[in-house]
Amino acid sequence: MTNNKVYLVGAGPGDLAYLTVKAYRLLASAQVLVYDALVDAQLLDCVPHDCLKLDVGKRGGKPSTPQTEINNLLVKHCQEGKQVIRLKSGDPFIFGRCISEIEALKSAGCEFEVIPGISSALAAPLLAGIPLTDNVLSRCFAVLTAHEPDVLDWEALSRLETLVILMGGKNLAEIVYQLLRHNLSHSTPIAIIRWAGTPSQEICIGELGNILEQTAGLSLSPAVIVIGEVVRLRQYL
Repeated sequence: MTNNKVYLVGAGPGDLAYLTVKAYRLLASAQVLVYDALVDAQLLDCVPHDCLKLDVGKRGGKPSTPQTEINNLLVKHCQEGKQVIRLKSGDPFIFGRCISEIEALKSAGCEFEVIPGISSALAAPLLAGIPLTDNVLSRCFAVLTAHEPDVLDWEALSRLETLVILMGGKNLAEIVYQLLRHNLSHSTPIAIIRWAGTPSQEICIGELGNILEQTAGLSLSPAVIVIGEVVRLRQYL
């Protein structure tokens, strides 16, 4: 762990307990922390008291730091000889917007390293008692973001046995519409896992035909959505 380097670190699903040992050690020696909107504020207590903390979290519907500005911050502090931690929720390479940051660091000649984290796409179903694979019900699964549902191939997705959807809470109605439109049954099981891995975790189980009614008026962010027959296994596990 040397100065003059940027570590792009996965924070896991949120709770401090799911942080990797390597990530914890890096935080303990950080000089600059550039962090996203994290679920567990305890993560911010892992850095030294004199560490510069910069909140650049992207929050839906609210003003957020432009990506170009984030890139510039990483380069600036690295070139000043600091050990910089870019802390991201989940895993940096799963919808973590890492590419532009890495390109900026490479262009500036800054040394960097990517540290994996546990993605909520994997952790949330597990913590809800839902296995993503089963030798009968689910021989494969897909992880997708429904942030822009119009660009997704719903015909292809509807043929898969299990779907794990991130950033889909605001577009739940469109997700349900598209899957029913492409011949999924109204009785297809669906689980919505909110605040996975935290004391606030909530799990809503339903079917495509009734989930909109069940979740009416609820805030579904942050949430991981699981769709497929494996959701029914929760009652046994």
